[in-house]
Amino acid sequence: MNILESILLAVSLCADCFAVSLCSSITLKNLKWTTVLKVALSFAVIQSALLWAGWAFGSLLASYVIKISHILGFLLLLYVGGSMIWEGIKGDEDVRDLSAWKGIIIGGLATSIDALAVGVAQSFADQSPADFIPLLVSVFVVTALSAILGICGGKAIGKRTGPLAEIIGGCVLIGIGISLLF
Repeated sequence: MNILESILLAVSLCADCFAVSLCSSITLKNLKWTTVLKVALSFAVIQSALLWAGWAFGSLLASYVIKISHILGFLLLLYVGGSMIWEGIKGDEDVRDLSAWKGIIIGGLATSIDALAVGVAQSFADQSPADFIPLLVSVFVVTALSAILGICGGKAIGKRTGPLAEIIGGCVLIGIGISLLF
């Protein structure tokens, strides 16, 4: 796999990371760069770690990942999206907070299940460590950038639209989760 293919695969893997970052950051009260970097690096580490785990343990994980990845991704996105809708309707700010570790980890896992499956596929392609490293680095960098762009964009949207954007964002995430089931 060449560097262009690695970057394109990384972009496709982080589309849901961008969506979760965008939708989840709509209600951030204070957009601090420490929060943005914490989320971006956490998402990038989780996505890269699951990609590596899939590659490293591909033959052991393959049957499990293929059977449950879509269900697990759906459940995690349902939780995040449902929390956003609840928060938008009730104004309950403690349900989901992208600046808190619980929200970051759940969001990171929800957007990274597909990376685990891609890692398994790369393992079956007998990709050497030297060939796998560019993909791993590309996924890390592109995921971090997509989270930063998503958070900044979500904050701008949230300023203009308020709770309605959060409800719509929650519906979008649930829609992405439902699409994983088909």
